[in-house]
Amino acid sequence: MTLHPNAKTTPYQRQLLVERVLKLRWAMADACQAAGISQRTGYRWLRRFRDGDRDLQDRSCRPHRTPHRTSAARERKIERLRRRRRTAAWIANRLGMARSTVAAVLKRLGLERLSKLDPKPEVVRYERERSGELLHFDTKRLGKIKGIGHRIHGDRRTRSRGIGWEFVHVCVDDASRASYAEILPDERSESAIAFLHRAVRWFRRRGIRVDELLTDNGPCYVSHRFNDALHELGIKHRYTRAYRPQTNGKAERFIQTMLREWAYARSYRTSNQRAKALPKWLRSYNEQRPHSALKGQAPLSRLRRDRGV
Repeated sequence: MTLHPNAKTTPYQRQLLVERVLKLRWAMADACQAAGISQRTGYRWLRRFRDGDRDLQDRSCRPHRTPHRTSAARERKIERLRRRRRTAAWIANRLGMARSTVAAVLKRLGLERLSKLDPKPEVVRYERERSGELLHFDTKRLGKIKGIGHRIHGDRRTRSRGIGWEFVHVCVDDASRASYAEILPDERSESAIAFLHRAVRWFRRRGIRVDELLTDNGPCYVSHRFNDALHELGIKHRYTRAYRPQTNGKAERFIQTMLREWAYARSYRTSNQRAKALPKWLRSYNEQRPHSALKGQAPLSRLRRDRGV
């Protein structure tokens, strides 16, 4: 149990006080003075020790009895109405109770939020055995930079508007988490196809053959031209479930890391300055940065393992 922040003694000091009184034959006044507590407090710890409490831990301040607590039958009614997705105010009005009481009961039942009535979907985790079996593609829109932005100085009144956007196209290998990314002017099919060819070459230079590609249902990925390019490369195209970004979770997670450690990690004065910092960060991510899903290894170490290097 957590000690009270204003407690003058710890369990060890209380046991030391009892030992001084019972074994060393100290006077209670002297033992309490050494501990910095009153004699009344010292006798209380001594009494608890004699009653069999050898640990002398703090006890809960919760009362042993609560005569006016809401009855179990009334709590069941509150729970039943809550599971019908009724609000605390509606339940209080229906049962003739104070809203604060209903809110306290709902919190005790773990139903203080309506979202807790819905079971959480089961998390399905997967990982391909070999690098190149499946690549995850995605894009992220970033505002162009014209001076230090509001994310750094915090003043939204001085935001630069109307200067346009640029798009980061990302590719993440499912097995090794090795990643490739580029900043392109748009996310049209022509840009996506060009990025696809460069990403495939990046993996081929490292001895990895690409079998499948997973993307969302974005316009650039569902186009006939993009799928024709995949067919020419001998890559099977797979799509994520609609409205389920978790299906492409590895790319989504990589984008979060990229934004935190590169895009918003420092103050850039121009978009070009930010773009020049991306290749260096990618090298660090792939070659040096430990990855928790790889037991602390860097992604390229898993890539070399699959190549047998």
